Parts: sequence; structure tokens; C-alpha cells
Amino acid sequence: MKVGIIGATGYSGEWLVRLLARHPRVTLSLVASRSQAGKRLADVMPVVASGVGDLTFVASEPDELAANKDVDLFFLALPHGVASEFAVPLIEAGKQVIDLSADFRLGSTALYQEYYGVEHGAPALLESAPYVLPEIADLENPDWRKSKLIACPGCYPTSVQLPLYPLLKGGVISDKGIIINSLSGVSGAGRKSTEYFSFSERVSSVVAYGSPKHRHVSEIEEQLGCFNGSPVIVQFTPHLIPVHAGIATTIVVPAIKGISELYAAWEAAYPEGKTPFVRILPTGTFPETKYVVSTNQCMMSAVKDERTGNFVITSVIDNLIKGASGQAVQIMNHWMGWDSKEGLL
Repeated sequence: MKVGIIGATGYSGEWLVRLLARHPRVTLSLVASRSQAGKRLADVMPVVASGVGDLTFVASEPDELAANKDVDLFFLALPHGVASEFAVPLIEAGKQVIDLSADFRLGSTALYQEYYGVEHGAPALLESAPYVLPEIADLENPDWRKSKLIACPGCYPTSVQLPLYPLLKGGVISDKGIIINSLSGVSGAGRKSTEYFSFSERVSSVVAYGSPKHRHVSEIEEQLGCFNGSPVIVQFTPHLIPVHAGIATTIVVPAIKGISELYAAWEAAYPEGKTPFVRILPTGTFPETKYVVSTNQCMMSAVKDERTGNFVITSVIDNLIKGASGQAVQIMNHWMGWDSKEGLL
């Protein structure tokens, strides 16, 4: 199958290039970028030079890309508000699309405008684009493969949903009083030129941001509410830390059952061998980002604090891979009926 990437020069786009260039079942046929149009991909990204031949960046023009007959599936690695401009003509042209932006993650235009501050560019598509977290999608929406447009989850929400999904579904935890603190590498902010996000400003410093209403709160609460069958309100505080990549999320939530029931719910939802990208660590151990960076893995563990009656749950992922590009490739694998590990090990 021939695939293309629109927005291939951002951090997520670069990882898509790396993963798709070596994927055994696809050919990377097109890379689009307004800033690099006309340049050879191998010159812009020497790390993938051996796998991309003479592939050259083309301009990011929605109608021209939609008219391309050589690409079957497009990945949109674009900022929110921009992805919808490309999705409309691509879908009208019969292309399959996986969107890594936030444009199709939420269930309503009102919620999108509240959290992103702009009107949605393609409300009709918003209603028909399924939100696909691969480990969960078949259980929650088995018809998702019928769509032409898939919304790829955000990085913070992935680190939250994977541990909480089985626990809310199984009544292991309360849906009240959920407190989430996440620490992310600076690449989570994207390739921004602002001084604030430069590594020299972030090094030797940790800072909270986006509180109390970070954009990903909308996605987290909406999805947890779907799992729970009723609204879920969380306290979510993200932090920037002086590393390039990785997310460590700590969730404190009132326990209804014991730690053995928590682990039983996790193991039932993510059986070993069937969910290769979720690794459950024993209680009393704590996952580290260094073991998941540059992989599509999510590692998680939990302990119960008998003093407070809370579970303390920790999960770690690579924000650029399991939180973005790797997950998008995993979605493609599921969509096509391939082994989920194709191109991701």
C-alpha cells in the first residue's frame, strides 16, 4: 500500500517518516511540507537516507494532494485547525486518512471551540470520525474500520486512558476525585521557535503549565465518560521537564476494590501476547521513561495506599511514538488487518 505524510517535518512527522520508511507492508510515496518543498527527503532527514531513495518534498496544497492517484492512505501530522482543511478534500477524493492532530478527537464542535478557541473547519466529518486507541477501539466501537477518517489520540490522554479504562469499566475505582499529574519532554510542544520552549530555557527546570484547563482535559474527560457511562471530571496538571521525549503520568484515584482486583482488571483487558504494546509491571515497582523512549510501549504499575484508600497509578510512554506517530502506524496496522507489531519493533 502506498502512503503519504502531510506535515512531515515536525517531530511527529519525522517519526512517521522513520517508521513508514522501514514498514514491510507499505511504500512511503509522498511527503509534503510547505517549508521544505522541492528538497530531497534524504537531505533534510539524513537519518532515513537509506530507506527513502530520491523522494522529494512536495508543497502542502490540499486539492493537489487529494488529486494524487499514487497514495492510498494519508497521515496528517499538522497543527489543530489546519488538519481539517486537508481532511475534507482527501475524504472527498476517496482517500483513507489518519489524523494526528486534535481536529477530530472530540465529539462536538462546541467542545472543540471551547478548548481550542476556533470554530471547527469540518463539522460534518467530526461527527463521522471514530476516535481510535488501538487497544480499546475494538471493544468500544467495533465498527470503526468502516470510516475513511480516523482520529489518533493525544499523548497525555493515551497515558491516562490505558490504565484507567479497565478500572472504570470494572468498577475498581471511583469516578470521583481523580487527580492526574503528567510530566512531558519538551518535544511535546512541537518544533516551536519561541524562546520559552527552547531546551536552553527548559534545562535544569520543571514547570507546570496549562492548568486548570489544558486542552487535553476535554479529550480525557470525554473518553473516560464514555468508558464510565456517565460524566467524569478530573484534575489534570501537565508539566514540562528537561528531557527531549517521554511522558510519566501519575494518577491518584479513590479505590473501591483491592490491588489484586486492579491487576486482574488490567490483565483481562491487556492479555500478554495479544496487546504487545502494554506492559504491566508488578505492584511496588515503578516504570521509567528511559525504557519506553523510542518505542511504542506503554508501561504501567499501581500501588494501594492503605492510609488514604487511594490507588497510585503510574504509566510511561514516548510522547512522539505511542503518543503520536507509532500509535498512528499501529492504527493503520489494525485498520488493514495486519499484525499490530508490523513496522513497530
